[in-house]
Amino acid sequence: MGFATHLGPWLLGTNRYTSGTTAALTENLGTTVVSQSAPVVFGTLTGNLFAVPAGSQIVDVKVVTTTVFSAATTCVLDLGGTAFTTTGTITSVGSVALGANATTPGGWLNVGSSDIFVSYTLAGTALSTGAATIIVTYAVRGSDGAQGPTGSQN
Repeated sequence: MGFATHLGPWLLGTNRYTSGTTAALTENLGTTVVSQSAPVVFGTLTGNLFAVPAGSQIVDVKVVTTTVFSAATTCVLDLGGTAFTTTGTITSVGSVALGANATTPGGWLNVGSSDIFVSYTLAGTALSTGAATIIVTYAVRGSDGAQGPTGSQN
């Protein structure tokens, strides 16, 4: 099976319009959730991972460490140059789920009106080993952050 691309967002559900007051008659469309991932290694302490489409909503961020870092390491993720999440100290192999920074939760709700890079900065003392993969899961929405079509797009 091959890869396919779509300019999204895709809406999935059974009811496109609300025509009543019961759940069976209420719009239940939602946008699809996708993810991107990229590796980070001890030798490159900062860089761009990938771009997230305009209007997207961040759902989940994970750091999966496959080779323990030689020194206690933190990973700061930026969304368009603004730190939006930070790990605690990575000291072992495994998965760490990241939460929104208390000062920038809005970046999780809507990345903005333009496609934006997710970038990273690793911080550790004299790193000589270590590897991880950053996984960002997000809902693709309209570039304005809309989850569904406007009345004129129905």
